[in-house]
Amino acid sequence: MPKGYWIVHIKVTDPETYRRYADQAPAIVARLGGAYTVDAGHSDTVEGDASLDRHVVVGFPSYHAAVAAFRSEAYQAVVPLRQASAECFFTLAEGA
Repeated sequence: MPKGYWIVHIKVTDPETYRRYADQAPAIVARLGGAYTVDAGHSDTVEGDASLDRHVVVGFPSYHAAVAAFRSEAYQAVVPLRQASAECFFTLAEGA
């Protein structure tokens, strides 16, 4: 069965509020079966115009698990913190 992923590109606009999100999200993700593969380390955009400078990839055992985790009550409880503090492209994807 193919794995599922959250692929997220972020530009933080309110670091204090975003920190509140970032302090809670990893524990929630882990409880829901996810594991951070990429978590906003150094990156270089080598093609295209990328105004978002923070990149996160979270892997799940399946696409269904990735969707369920995103829709979960636990994760949705912290989503308003992310939305209030960052511009974001958030993609749910099936992959290897």
